[in-house]
Amino acid sequence: MNDYMIRATAAGGQIRAFAAATRGVAEEARLAHNTSPVATAALGRLMTGAAMMGAMMKGEEDLLTVKIQGDGPIRGLTVTADSHGNVKGFAFEPQVMLPPNKEGKLDVGGALGLGVLSVIKDIGLKEPYIGQTILVTGEIAEDLTYYFATSEQTPSSVALGVLMNKDNTVRQAGGFLIQLMPGATEEIILGLEKKLEQITAITMLLDEGKTPELILEMILGEYGLEINETMPVRFFCSCSREKIEKILISVGRAELQKMIDEGETIEVNCHFCNKHYPVTVAELSGLLRNV
Repeated sequence: MNDYMIRATAAGGQIRAFAAATRGVAEEARLAHNTSPVATAALGRLMTGAAMMGAMMKGEEDLLTVKIQGDGPIRGLTVTADSHGNVKGFAFEPQVMLPPNKEGKLDVGGALGLGVLSVIKDIGLKEPYIGQTILVTGEIAEDLTYYFATSEQTPSSVALGVLMNKDNTVRQAGGFLIQLMPGATEEIILGLEKKLEQITAITMLLDEGKTPELILEMILGEYGLEINETMPVRFFCSCSREKIEKILISVGRAELQKMIDEGETIEVNCHFCNKHYPVTVAELSGLLRNV
């Protein structure tokens, strides 16, 4: 099954919901960055959350960036997503190893520690929207739930998970994001709360073969669930040699000349996909002529 997400409404528009299956996204990020299990889980969770948040944006060129900076050994994560299901990201310290937490699970909260979550929305305005909250647990789903409540004043329930195989490949990954819209009745609010209390871990549901559609049906079926859109999700980086050359030109003549004088091929690395771009002295000289 290829990765995808669904966008849905329920209760006559009083509830907005997203659900995603993202095993391939998390596995591709693991392969690109050679992440440890706890870093894979952290990055996979944040990419899943960002993909669903990106789907909320309406513009073709809109871009969402979610950053987590913490005092834990992983130090932080950066993820970007667009409105088309494309997502990418990296961990600051991708090889971090930690023992399991007290529940015997990957200790994502311990890896991130205390810190700040920032959401940056570039929607084509002069200045991007920036929302910032503290990390509540470092487990990411709870932190995004808190972000929506405090920065966007939208009551939300976020569930995210990554389940690893014994060989450290990704077995399952996915999540859901459910939000109450303005004007939601007390009856809907209380009923939804009770439903969410009955839901087991998202990775357990995925491992049982539950699809995003079935997961939302379990939670929202009695409220007249309507699936409005199905969208593929993929780990995608837009880096290219052309973009790398533009970056090198932007450093200016003096810096380019310094690289040329050193007489060695340089290597430019993309943080998001870990792709390496070697640039020879001859190519640097060609770029210098365009400055």
